[in-house]
Amino acid sequence: MAGRVNDPTERALPFARSCLISEGAEPPNDKLSRNLHMDHDTYDDNYIRAILNGVKSIAMVGASPVNVRPSYFAFKYLAQRGYDMIPVNPGHVGKSLLGKPFVASLLDIGRPVDMVDIFRNSSHIMPAVDDALKMVPLPKVIWMQLGARDDGAAEKAEAAGLKVVMNRCPKIEYGRLSSEISWMGVNSRTLSSKRAPMPTQGMRLSLGRTSVSGGTTTASDRASKNRTDLP
Repeated sequence: MAGRVNDPTERALPFARSCLISEGAEPPNDKLSRNLHMDHDTYDDNYIRAILNGVKSIAMVGASPVNVRPSYFAFKYLAQRGYDMIPVNPGHVGKSLLGKPFVASLLDIGRPVDMVDIFRNSSHIMPAVDDALKMVPLPKVIWMQLGARDDGAAEKAEAAGLKVVMNRCPKIEYGRLSSEISWMGVNSRTLSSKRAPMPTQGMRLSLGRTSVSGGTTTASDRASKNRTDLP
């Protein structure tokens, strides 16, 4: 049929695009040494899986209350999967996002945070990482959203013992590793004899699906390459 999309990765593009950024707005131990030599072009599924299974609270830098913004969709998705979400955006202090009050900066949170998800373009990553490294206690993970990468900031965070993910969307990775994305008719590239359950509000899905290949999807990479450059 003319106009029909046969490539399953094409059907995943809207899911991937909802994670694209559109807001303008030597270590002493072996573990740290391994972090400093991470391959940030390709992530092993077990690395991503351990992060998403291990973190409970996520501060999203650049979150927006505008319900057509990609950060809104990502924030809502993660909140619905049971993560304790904290919106960080100085332009929206006094407002709330899905019942969560905005804070102006990471240093205004006032409680431990497991992961900092930076939903800003690459030019704003280093200041966000600098703030994250001033938090007490330190977060465990710095995650840079799809389309965002700063190797210098990653090296600084890893030198402090933090795990780093760049140019990936936790929403996409969660959907892929749980096989939840298969409900859209998209190949999740995971193997299981059981279909992923239809998620309900606050439900954390199992991320233990055996993956066919590494921690990425064709759809997310293509969405990143085709994105419009931001100021």
